[in-house]
Amino acid sequence: MGLRKSVFGVASSLVGLTRTRLELLALEAADEKARLLKLLGLSFAALLFLTLAVLVATVTIAVAFWPTEDRYLALGLLAAFYGIAGVVLLLVVRHGLIYGPTPFSATLEELGRDAELLDRVRDAQGDDDEAAVRRREEA
Repeated sequence: MGLRKSVFGVASSLVGLTRTRLELLALEAADEKARLLKLLGLSFAALLFLTLAVLVATVTIAVAFWPTEDRYLALGLLAAFYGIAGVVLLLVVRHGLIYGPTPFSATLEELGRDAELLDRVRDAQGDDDEAAVRRREEA
């Protein structure tokens, strides 16, 4: 009866451990989804501003042939603003992709700890088995 109880205890522990790790994985997946959606939105905004910069630059060249004075400066400043905004947003996206957190790092860290714990338990069990064999041989 003691062996059966021990096996059920181990099985229960493993189920609990697996459940905890899967919950952590789900939380990290949700965080990763939010991060990717944010980067996608920033990428879209960057492309929008760069497109506007090209459009305004084209209009500026077209207006350069018109005989008024203030239109050049206004359109040129708009093109510069849109271009700078687009480049800054692209740099933010690049930074987020390069230096962002590793996906599922907490889950991997916990699984690594679990593996280390199991290795220690296995080593301790091996040491106990060796000690038991030595005691039998001495007796």
